[in-house]
Amino acid sequence: MAADGIPSALPAAITIEDLHPDVLTRTLRLLDGPALAAASCATSRLRALAAQPCLWEDLCLSAWPSLRDPRLRDLLPSFPASHRSFFSDAFPFPDPSEESRPCQDAPAVLISSIDLFHEGEHVFSRVLETDARDPWFLGSPFRIDALDRKDEGSTLAAPISPEDLTLSWVVIDPARGRAVNLSSRRPVSVERHWYTGEIQVRFAVVLGGGEAAANAVVACGEETMQPREVNLTVQDVDGMCLNGKESLVVLRGAMKGRRMGWGGEGEAEARRRYAEYAAAKQERKERRMRREGRLDMCCIVLGVSLFLGLFAFAALR
Repeated sequence: MAADGIPSALPAAITIEDLHPDVLTRTLRLLDGPALAAASCATSRLRALAAQPCLWEDLCLSAWPSLRDPRLRDLLPSFPASHRSFFSDAFPFPDPSEESRPCQDAPAVLISSIDLFHEGEHVFSRVLETDARDPWFLGSPFRIDALDRKDEGSTLAAPISPEDLTLSWVVIDPARGRAVNLSSRRPVSVERHWYTGEIQVRFAVVLGGGEAAANAVVACGEETMQPREVNLTVQDVDGMCLNGKESLVVLRGAMKGRRMGWGGEGEAEARRRYAEYAAAKQERKERRMRREGRLDMCCIVLGVSLFLGLFAFAALR
C-alpha cells in the first residue's frame, strides 16, 4: 500500500497460461471428445496439452470398452495420430452424401469393434476379424454376427427395454489405419418380427450417396426381453443385401469420406437421413409393386384374350 493510504496497482489477473500443466491436464481429462477438440483450438498451449495421447486413449476406452481387447490395444497406436485419429474417425457419423466408387485398395481384413449398452450400462463387447479376401465372403450376402443364440454370455440378469439400448459398431481397416462407425447409436426403429415374435431393434446409417445403408439389428426374445442376436448387414435402396465385394466398396468409401455431426445433433441427423432413405425405399417398393401389378394384369388380359380366341375358333369349326 502506498504511503498516502491509496492501494497500489493490483497484480495482473491470472490467466490460463499461468496454470500448472498438471492442473490443466486434470481439467482436460474431464472433457468429452468434442469439448476437448474445441479446447485445443483456444491457445497454442492448450493445443499442445490436448494432443497428449493419454487423454484420447482414456476417451476411447471409455466410449468403446471393446478397445481393451489386446488385439486393438496393440493396433491403435499404429493409427496416424493414435487414439486421437481413431476417435475422429469413429465418433462422428459418416457423411451419407459421399458416393461409393470402385477402388483398388479394398480392405483385406476387417475388424469389428462392437459395444452394446442399456441405459448407459455396458451389456457386452465383441471384437471380430473378417477375412475380406475369402471368395465365400466376396460372393455371399455381407453379414457379420456379433451375438447369436449359442452364446452363453447373452443372458442378462434382468429384462431390458429395447428403446433404451445404444449400440456402437466400429469397422476398422487395420492396414490403412482407418475406421468408421456403422451404427446410429440409438435405435432408428423398434419392431416386432411377424413370424418369431422377437423385438428387432435397428441401428442404421446411410452410406454410398444415399444408395445403401448399414443395418445393425439387435434381436430380443419376446418373453425374456434379452438380446439373442446382433448382426450387421449392408443393403441397397431396394432392400437387397449387398454381397461382400459390393459392401467393401461402400465401406471403403465411408472410411475415406468426410464425417459429420457430433453427439445428439449427429444422432438426430443420422436418424433423419435414415428416415429419408426408408421413405425412398418404400416408394421404390410401391412403384415396383404397381409396375408388377400392371404387368400381371396385362398377362391376365392377354391370357383371357387368347383363351377366348381359341374357344371361338374351336366353336366356329
